[in-house]
Amino acid sequence: MKALILFVGWCILFVLAWPVALLALVLFPIVWLIALPFRLVGIAVEGVFALMKALLFLPARLLGHRG
Repeated sequence: MKALILFVGWCILFVLAWPVALLALVLFPIVWLIALPFRLVGIAVEGVFALMKALLFLPARLLGHRG
């Protein structure tokens, strides 16, 4: 559903301002490649926080706390 809404939005943009729509179509892969390292760092940071949470709650889990 999200892809369909994106496609319809792009079609409307193409009808209203076709140079902007074509520029967006060309620049999208470049922006995606630039954002990729930041996504990877975000995934790594999320993993570190999950590990820290698991280590902090380990004593409570060992003692049988149900949370």
